[in-house]
Amino acid sequence: MILNTLSLVNYKNFESQVFDFDAKINCFVGANGIGKTNALDAIYHLAFGKSYFNPIALQNINHNAEFFVVDGNFTKNERDEKIIVSLKRGQKKIIKRNGKAYDKFSDHIGFIPLVIISPADRDLIIEGSDTRRKFIDSVISQSDKSYLSALIAYNKVLSQRNALLKYFALNNTFNGDTLAIYNEQLHTYGTEIFQKRDEFLKIFIPIFKERYEAISQSKETINLKYKSDLFSGDLNELLEANLNKDKALQYTSVGTHKDDLVFLIDEFPIKKFGSQGQQKSFLIALKLAQFDFVKQQSGVSPILLLDDIFDKLDENRVSQIISLVDDDHFGQIFISDTHADRTENIVKQIHQSYKIFKL
Repeated sequence: MILNTLSLVNYKNFESQVFDFDAKINCFVGANGIGKTNALDAIYHLAFGKSYFNPIALQNINHNAEFFVVDGNFTKNERDEKIIVSLKRGQKKIIKRNGKAYDKFSDHIGFIPLVIISPADRDLIIEGSDTRRKFIDSVISQSDKSYLSALIAYNKVLSQRNALLKYFALNNTFNGDTLAIYNEQLHTYGTEIFQKRDEFLKIFIPIFKERYEAISQSKETINLKYKSDLFSGDLNELLEANLNKDKALQYTSVGTHKDDLVFLIDEFPIKKFGSQGQQKSFLIALKLAQFDFVKQQSGVSPILLLDDIFDKLDENRVSQIISLVDDDHFGQIFISDTHADRTENIVKQIHQSYKIFKL
């Protein structure tokens, strides 16, 4: 998968910009606030139909404009593919592939395999379980359409069940038959989601451990553990058992929407016991394992975005990462960095062609 050209109109701080890329390594360098991360985010936008850093779509439009357009020309399996994402104030976002608009954005997910590694990934460690679930979901969804469909359906039913619980409380009423319909649907979709997450992690965890070992040179033991209510029983039975609690809370307290991924270092939570360097290495290993998994499932090398990842890493860990990506296993790589000299020195160590864009 190669991104050949990127055209931006009114996207964040870019009024109008065109980039022609190298097939291997591309570096955006410049001071903070100049738009390096925005350029990477535009590429992410083409793959996922949304920003990695700002979920509020309208805030991705340049302040002085009424719309934005992100236009990318790709080569995938020796075929040219043109993807355009556009948004006009007061209208719905549009994603087009080769001139044809998608009816459902979910149909586009996975078409452009892509992995981003960014300082914002620290949210995976410090934020709540929702962030870690989204990570699992984004990895599986890139190669499994039925998983994404089950996830969308589950979240829709969950919101309907929660609305019903609120209705019961407000009107001092109860209808077990209606609730049972929602319970059955949550059970069907939730069981599929749980099984696929469990299967995914059995494949993913060994890949992740291998990546971490290579970066840290085996100085510590790390692990991921999957936590789910469904390990303790059938979802229908769990919903029944927690009915009184759900009625009091006015929302659904058990299910796959409560799943979590526990990050461990030497069997302790990395959030409390991992140093800054260990946490950063952990997250980089997690994302490189995502790259390996997506490539294995899709048969295509994902585009790899490295946003400011050399900051706060010692020279030894930087050289370990460089030696890892200096490999034909990786396809096209995009790097952002505040230090132009550092970037140039790093990419010169990699035996690949490259371009540097000074913003």
